[in-house]
Amino acid sequence: MMKLYLIILSCASMCFSTCGFTDIVYTNTASTLSNDPKELYIDLIKKTVANTIYEDAAIDSRIGVQGSYSATLREGGLDWPNIAHTMIGVKRLNNVHACLKDILENNIPGDLIETGVWRGGTTILMRAILKAYNDETRHVWVADSFAGLPPPNRRKYPKDIDLSSFSILAVPLEQVQANFQKYGLLDNQVIFLRGLFKDTLPSAPIQQLALLRLDGDMYESTMDALVNLYPKLSVGGYIIIDDYWCIEACARAVHDYRALHNISEPILDIDGMGSYWQKMNDI
Repeated sequence: MMKLYLIILSCASMCFSTCGFTDIVYTNTASTLSNDPKELYIDLIKKTVANTIYEDAAIDSRIGVQGSYSATLREGGLDWPNIAHTMIGVKRLNNVHACLKDILENNIPGDLIETGVWRGGTTILMRAILKAYNDETRHVWVADSFAGLPPPNRRKYPKDIDLSSFSILAVPLEQVQANFQKYGLLDNQVIFLRGLFKDTLPSAPIQQLALLRLDGDMYESTMDALVNLYPKLSVGGYIIIDDYWCIEACARAVHDYRALHNISEPILDIDGMGSYWQKMNDI
């Protein structure tokens, strides 16, 4: 036994003398993260739902071919991720965070809703922020057909684009619920509305909203959400339109609704794709 010990010791000494010790490398870069635990948690949720950590490939929405990950595209929500739970990008996730933080810190009353949720990542972030702030009173409404976009009504809305054939946009309710469960956030504060907005929103038992996020792409779906939900948005609350700067029909619906109700709050740019404003006057 002593002989074996001496052999091992000799080999170790030889290794250290020939290989040397591992270098210790320090960095002088300071952390840019908050020291607030709840903000650290929210930041991690954003990175996870956008998958900027493992950097999944993008999908060519037309033919399903995967491309390489691009941090620039993911930042601006300009790719369709293969795995990530949201496609809105980091900047628009930051906008949701900022709006909801202001709502919570200033006690603006009401629930939160997104109309058009895809894999659920943005509403998962909403629920995570409520959890971080220990808010047990508000609900997150998750509204979608969960079967993709319907064909456009060309007679009534000739400028609506047709996305009904894009199977990547058809994410079943069960998959979205499973995504919530992966984060431990599927609970009684999350309510799902399955169906076309024209069918579900008029009768949805939503009393008051503090955050209204629209991601329906089309004139009809955008207008359905505005007509049925904007009157329920509290003064001081926020409305976010995901496709305002990139889909003409969506922007037209916003302009038509604002003109009809004399809404004058300035429309603010988020990232060249989405926009938002804070509701300052009731209609």
